[in-house]
Amino acid sequence: MIGADLPAWPVVDFAVFGEVELKPLSRIQGLTAGFLSRNWLSIPHVTHQDDADITAVEALRATLAPRPSALAFFAKALVSGLKAFPQFNASLDASGRNLVLKKYFHIGVAIDTPRGLVVGVVRDCDRKPLADVAADISALSAKARGRGLPMSDMEGGCISISSLGGIGGTGFTPIVNAPEVAILGIAKAEWKPRRASDDAIEWRLKAPLSLSYDHRVINGADAARFLRHLDEVLAEPKQLLA
Repeated sequence: MIGADLPAWPVVDFAVFGEVELKPLSRIQGLTAGFLSRNWLSIPHVTHQDDADITAVEALRATLAPRPSALAFFAKALVSGLKAFPQFNASLDASGRNLVLKKYFHIGVAIDTPRGLVVGVVRDCDRKPLADVAADISALSAKARGRGLPMSDMEGGCISISSLGGIGGTGFTPIVNAPEVAILGIAKAEWKPRRASDDAIEWRLKAPLSLSYDHRVINGADAARFLRHLDEVLAEPKQLLA
């Protein structure tokens, strides 16, 4: 068993050092802790970081009603990435000797709830227009923060997104959501200067991306190309509307 030979967790009477309060983990937090520990110990993680230019995405969003979330554009862009790099749309089977290549495109979205973190799955993102993907993300988020998501809404994902863009940060290391082989982290977008062809300075809105991946399946060059592909797709966001 992975991790079975690790030293025991330290037993400490923290009350000796000062006042404390004991607060049990929620059921979701307890389950998530177990899954994350398993994934971190069993998957050889590597995280590749890059920026994506979302200037055109934000300009397009401003013209649409209702206004879709930027997350919906990333979900649709990931579909393009999975099609261009099929090894990202795959899972190792339980034996670890076979790679299961998927022909469907379901995108997981990490949702922060009062009870803990859950991942809802938007199905068939390749077949849905962006407006429907945005509506599905919104519906899953509302359901997760309300009564909660059934297992049927949390299984079958191909790749997941963990977005902290609404909070802050310049990058982080998301943990792969097994049996998926990659997860995309998105931090807060910032305006950055870029030298134009005429040497003038133009400002572009850049979103920091952190792609964690299973190194048994994906190599570093593929990860770099994958994020470059996302950047190219997001630079022409009208293609993602359909």
